[in-house]
Amino acid sequence: MDEGGNRNWTYSEYLNLRQLLELQGEDRGISSDEMHFIIVHQTFELWFKQIIRELTEVRDILCQVPVPEDQIPVAVDHLGRTTEIFRLMASQWTVLETLTPQGFLSFRDGLGTASGFESYQMREFEILLGLENSERFGGIDPLDSFRKMVDNGEAKKEILERLESVKDLPSLVESLMKWIERTPIMGSLFGSEDDQEVVSDYIDSHLRAHREICNLASKSSEMMAARMNAAHDGAISFLKPDGEISRSRAGLLFIESYRELPLLTWPRKLVDAIVELEESMVKWRHSHARMVERIMGRRIGTGGTSGVDYLDATSQYRVFKDLWSVRTILLKPDSRPELVNSDFYGYNSSK
Repeated sequence: MDEGGNRNWTYSEYLNLRQLLELQGEDRGISSDEMHFIIVHQTFELWFKQIIRELTEVRDILCQVPVPEDQIPVAVDHLGRTTEIFRLMASQWTVLETLTPQGFLSFRDGLGTASGFESYQMREFEILLGLENSERFGGIDPLDSFRKMVDNGEAKKEILERLESVKDLPSLVESLMKWIERTPIMGSLFGSEDDQEVVSDYIDSHLRAHREICNLASKSSEMMAARMNAAHDGAISFLKPDGEISRSRAGLLFIESYRELPLLTWPRKLVDAIVELEESMVKWRHSHARMVERIMGRRIGTGGTSGVDYLDATSQYRVFKDLWSVRTILLKPDSRPELVNSDFYGYNSSK
């Protein structure tokens, strides 16, 4: 120990290398192929741990009311790191692709019913993100599997309790949309006396401009007219679900439409970071499916899933749907509603 009470660690001690390197199952007499398979998946689980840490911090930042402005760049940094982790994990599937089909079959039976579906850390970060059971393949509740494992003595009760506690907390998508809901629109603050009227005028102006563009495009053919009518109906449904304006979607539309405004610089960077994160997750899932198809074709998964079909379905998951959908209804700058109270956003068009 030094005078400050801090231990003078060696490299091995600091990283717990001895314990770490005893976790690959060599005592079971595994082959090089199987050790390779184990190490890749153990590495995934280590990254999942970091992903959960990063996303929890972003969620906690966005749950504050109001969110301190100096915390938004911090959240963007956490999201950027998580995106890079998913990109790295996507490339790790190429390492597994060096495993031949016969090499995998040589130890596959030894996996029994063990399946990636049982990764409680993957389930945790999906819940943390806000993936709804209704959006999952087959509408399944992943916690049901863990409840059965606890009942059968196959899993520790604290794992299930942890997952249920995460489910009881606000998700990242919920905290994000509540934060976006408070976006000042045309200089109007959320909850102010005239806010509802200002937001309504903004949305109606945007929809009128959208309708005009659709009408112009509709003149080319009946088929195009039908498509443009459907597109405009979609814009109305998005901004006015159930006939009432969604202020969170209005705030998102405002951020995306006027993203050059200085006051909106960090909000749009955070939105972009979320979109980039989800894109990296989709690519990671897609790479997983292609790796499995390459090595084991379309066999039934070890856990009883439909294998590649199940993995392909998971690559369709979208948690932050509004952030993708709003891009469909954006207008070019000279068609969008005229900005009101530009000075509020640190912008003056006369400069």
